[in-house]
Amino acid sequence: MKHIINYLAFCLIITLGISCSKKIDNYAGPTETLKGSIIDSNTNQTLQSEVSGDNGKGTRIKLLETSWSDNPTPLYLATKQDGTFNNSKIFAATYKISAEGAFVPLVQTQSDGTVIVDKSQTVTVKGGTTTVNFTVEPFLEVEWVGDPILNSDGTITANVKITRGTANPDFQSDITDVNLFINNTEYVGNNNYDNRYAKHINYNGANGNNILGDTLSLTTTNGALPKGRDYFVRVGARINYGLKQYNYNEPKKVTVP
Repeated sequence: MKHIINYLAFCLIITLGISCSKKIDNYAGPTETLKGSIIDSNTNQTLQSEVSGDNGKGTRIKLLETSWSDNPTPLYLATKQDGTFNNSKIFAATYKISAEGAFVPLVQTQSDGTVIVDKSQTVTVKGGTTTVNFTVEPFLEVEWVGDPILNSDGTITANVKITRGTANPDFQSDITDVNLFINNTEYVGNNNYDNRYAKHINYNGANGNNILGDTLSLTTTNGALPKGRDYFVRVGARINYGLKQYNYNEPKKVTVP
């Protein structure tokens, strides 16, 4: 009889433990949507980037949940390569929101931690969809000069013009490299390209600055591209600053018949 009572007591404890665990975990999941755009101040168009995340260094959105803590741990959201973001799994709260990428930082601090520029936005995310846009000054502007050309030898040439995107001398570091990225999908950039045909040009010191304002021609390498396929190409350029992220033009499709 004593064993039966002990067994029933043990079962009761286990049952209560499971019930308590379910109660503790019974919080509403994140259901709010945060979306928006990163806008180029020079063109008023969304700023081209690459898909950010584990394998990329594109633009990312930084969230600080100020309604929970005075010193919150940053939360980062990925952006799309077209300069937009849309995340539908955000907890309702008040956030200090900014963006980080290949542009003049929205939040700047001195060496002692003093904030000297703060263009972040404090927003209450609640009630469905919240839209937050940021206007930024890119380090570089990469512009198409005409459409990409399919050459008679089966290679592709892209002509571009690269200029400074900001007049702020603190963010006019030397150009380190320019790259023609190519892929068989529209998702193309430093985090997703076919290295067999991509063209890379590296510069030493201030030599890369000599290309500013001129038309630069870049042609795919390694001979003729396989026929009967569509390819997407675009050019990325970067300066020697911070995480050395790329500025891009928009992808364009080339069909190799």
